[in-house]
Amino acid sequence: MDPVARPTGALALDTYQLTKRFGAFTALDGVSLAVRPGTVHALLGENGAGKSTLVKCVVGWQRAEEGSVLIDGRERDIASPVVARELGIGMVYQHFTVVPGMTVAENLLLARGRLPAVIHWPTVRAELAAFLETTPFRLDLDATPQQLSAGQKQKLEILKQLLLKPRLLILDEPTSVLTPQEADEVLGLLRERAQAGDCSIVLITHKFREVMAYADDVSVLRRGRLVAAHRVAETDPRQLAAEMVGAVDADAAVSKREFAPPQRAVHERGAARLTIESLTVDGDRGQTAVDGLNLSVHAGEIVGVAGVSGNGQREFAEALVGQRRRVSGQVWVGHGEQRERFAATRAQNRRLKVRSLPEEPLRNACVGDLSVSDNIGLRAFDQAPAARGGWLRTSALRERARRLIAEFGVKTRGELAPIRTLSGGNVQRAVLARELSDEAEVLIVSNPVFGLDFAAVAEIHQRLMDVRNRGGAVLLISEDLDELLALSDRIAVMSEGRIVHEADALQADRHVLGGFMGGSHR
Repeated sequence: MDPVARPTGALALDTYQLTKRFGAFTALDGVSLAVRPGTVHALLGENGAGKSTLVKCVVGWQRAEEGSVLIDGRERDIASPVVARELGIGMVYQHFTVVPGMTVAENLLLARGRLPAVIHWPTVRAELAAFLETTPFRLDLDATPQQLSAGQKQKLEILKQLLLKPRLLILDEPTSVLTPQEADEVLGLLRERAQAGDCSIVLITHKFREVMAYADDVSVLRRGRLVAAHRVAETDPRQLAAEMVGAVDADAAVSKREFAPPQRAVHERGAARLTIESLTVDGDRGQTAVDGLNLSVHAGEIVGVAGVSGNGQREFAEALVGQRRRVSGQVWVGHGEQRERFAATRAQNRRLKVRSLPEEPLRNACVGDLSVSDNIGLRAFDQAPAARGGWLRTSALRERARRLIAEFGVKTRGELAPIRTLSGGNVQRAVLARELSDEAEVLIVSNPVFGLDFAAVAEIHQRLMDVRNRGGAVLLISEDLDELLALSDRIAVMSEGRIVHEADALQADRHVLGGFMGGSHR
């Protein structure tokens, strides 16, 4: 399929004092990285540490102001992704780049970049089929991306690059939409390619398990600087976590969820507080996204909902909190004579003490141009002491906001700052301050720590566990299976809009859960 003969074999990559600025902000500060040929090199760092900026400079999407990129010891001016491709460098991005209206075969062919004026499809299909025989992935060449699961789309992205036979392959969070089995399959394949000397791999990940199982070397970035580089065999997750967050010693990093899960009270679970019966919800295009779903959450427990992205979790969460219309079914809050059909009105939320932390809270739970104080007061602005005699007492709102900002550790230049100026973790803290300022009896959260740094993750996880420990019912919808296993009492797997499996979290096997997430129930 490729008439132009190119060199083969794994590349060595070095960056020397690479520096990239965006205005006054320095995203990369003199980073010198060394990737040995034929190895898997992991890049670790908190959100905003500079990992994506570094690799975008390597593949030509961005130009560094200072420093250089060396390929096999020679300095190269990589001015664009086209130049990178000619050098044998490929990248699988965090967000899908497949063309929705084209088939798998057409997407694979398009990846080549140069196409003949006339395509002889019988020959092309035979060559693509032969190529797929060399990989563990089996995709239908006639399927379109709309017919593929998120995991299959990720495999298609990787196949597009492998078809080009890259000598250096960079992957940005490649397993974020994969089941555990799919993740092991993908990373195992890539490690085999590296060990065979076919290519070098740079793997951006936030999962220590993947680093320890599949990488040869690991480099740690923090605030745009390279702070550590190790052979994986000579380090451990505790040390890496300390380096990522800047802890003085490893013991200062044990608040990370991999090592010290939130403090869990031992108690008997109570009666059901949240009951969902035969819930059906439509998606954005009128398709059935949630299909007759049944689930209950009891007092004093966290029920985690696992699933690969795109199986109805977003629509499920939005329907529960009143942001999406329910086609049919019932949602009940409370138990016994206090049980009430729940429509998620503001009055009901207040009376029944139902609180929520939706995915992307800046978009779904805040008014970006309003102040931190106003956003924290959205649930209570019409109640005493903020409201008196029909008048709004802004001084009372601000006083309350200052107290909650301090209690929840919200970093802001003041309670009057627009909430959109806060970092993602601090927006999360501000919303939690509002939602948990009184004792929630039902808490509904969706991907609560996506994209946040370790410090914010540990704090928010403990806040969720505190609600459970006080006897509240917590429904945790997350695409991070490690998070669910660390926090949940029960785990329910959601696939194609239905609950297909439930298990006690202590006895749950990640590969069994992954099988149901990947559709083994069909």
